[in-house]
Amino acid sequence: MAKEQRFVMKCGGSTLAALPAAFFEDLRQLQEKGVRPVIVHGGGPAISGTLEKLGIETEFVGGLRRTTEEVLDVVEMVLSGTINKEIVRRIQGAGARALGLSGVDGMLIQAKPVANAAEIGHVGEVTAVNAAVIEGVMEMGYIPVIAPVGIDAEGQRYNINADTAAGAVASQLGVERMIVVTDVPGIMRVVDGERQVLPRITAKEIGEMIASGEIYGGMIPKVKAALACLHGDVREVVIVSGTEPNVLSRAVLEGGIGTIIEV
Repeated sequence: MAKEQRFVMKCGGSTLAALPAAFFEDLRQLQEKGVRPVIVHGGGPAISGTLEKLGIETEFVGGLRRTTEEVLDVVEMVLSGTINKEIVRRIQGAGARALGLSGVDGMLIQAKPVANAAEIGHVGEVTAVNAAVIEGVMEMGYIPVIAPVGIDAEGQRYNINADTAAGAVASQLGVERMIVVTDVPGIMRVVDGERQVLPRITAKEIGEMIASGEIYGGMIPKVKAALACLHGDVREVVIVSGTEPNVLSRAVLEGGIGTIIEV
């Protein structure tokens, strides 16, 4: 299967929940055209909400959730259960075929503790991706929907950042361009008094725009998340808004939408 006929899409759980039905119909149309999508999703806000309901304290260290065994149970329940199955239901509701997976299934996402594990708990970095599992699901005609929970050879689970997991999956599949679906149309810049979407930008230029204040507020974590997807063989990441008409078809088959971030 040629590289251009498959793509990896990363989307946050809260963004996916707000996407219109037309987004999933677009996904179905791509599948019918022989394009093979792979979805890696997050779910931070839903995890935080569930922890709060259960009265379990949660804190962040350097942008990553401190993950005790108790927190990890909730992370796995929300990511691999609630959110993963909601996405699968919505895809199937649009007439496409989807199969939900966790990184634990078939040792799909293998991980080891991050360097500061003593401080942050069971947070992992990806050591390997079992691409054969993903390939097999695609060969059967299903869209793989992957929750970023990792596992090691001893069976220890890890909370994996969804952006780095998506980048690792894309790299292992040989996909050079990833799509990050958000609630913004791309990275904006004021040109002649008007805010316009930048069609293309480098990682270096993003750093300069953050330093200058051109990229600010809630856009900073979105952009940093996209940068985290530039992993291994992934050379470009496209930030698009999930509410744009036919956004996936345009991003995959046509281009000219959103912002392309290049290494």
